[in-house]
Amino acid sequence: MTILPGPYELLELVDKAALELLITGYQKGEVVIHPRYAGAPASKTITAMRVYVDPTTKPMGPAWWDITSQTLIAQLEPFLKGITAAPRRFKLVAHGIAPAKRYSVEVLA
Repeated sequence: MTILPGPYELLELVDKAALELLITGYQKGEVVIHPRYAGAPASKTITAMRVYVDPTTKPMGPAWWDITSQTLIAQLEPFLKGITAAPRRFKLVAHGIAPAKRYSVEVLA
């Protein structure tokens, strides 16, 4: 798997926070992160999914989010295959606190 080029826009929602996205495409790859927890390695390479979004749903920074939650990647990927035909709108809601955080995914259009 290839390393996704920076800058990284890591998607991190707090418990019960919601975000609506109009996703126009995606790319799976790896990102290098620098964990801050006690005893963490200086860097770690993890699987990520970069979702490209319509700039109206992310008006600041690059028009993408980098998702590192493996369960969220598994939830989204089936919906995103073939998305190049037409963008799809999703609502993501965070439930809990990492590392036990999970997301609900609602397809809006």
